[in-house]
Amino acid sequence: MDDQSRPLSALPTVGVRISAFVAICLSGLAGGLIGYSLIRLQCEGDCGVPLGIGILIGAVVTAGGMAIVAVLVMRALGEWREAEDRTGAGHAPN
Repeated sequence: MDDQSRPLSALPTVGVRISAFVAICLSGLAGGLIGYSLIRLQCEGDCGVPLGIGILIGAVVTAGGMAIVAVLVMRALGEWREAEDRTGAGHAPN
């Protein structure tokens, strides 16, 4: 499909959505590892529950933060594409 025949949509492209999903998953994994490491350094003895809580909190916080960043990036890309479409159509301000 060329740019003229594609329907107007606020959805980002499939590649951008897949990249955002992968980035969120990787950041959740990294946050879980950081949470595990922080608790492992501080806890002695039976630390199963604290380690699980550290992994959960670390993963959720970092994945949530990355999700916010991903949404902002996708919105910026959509606005940039809209501005390029307006410029290509001759509707941009001089």
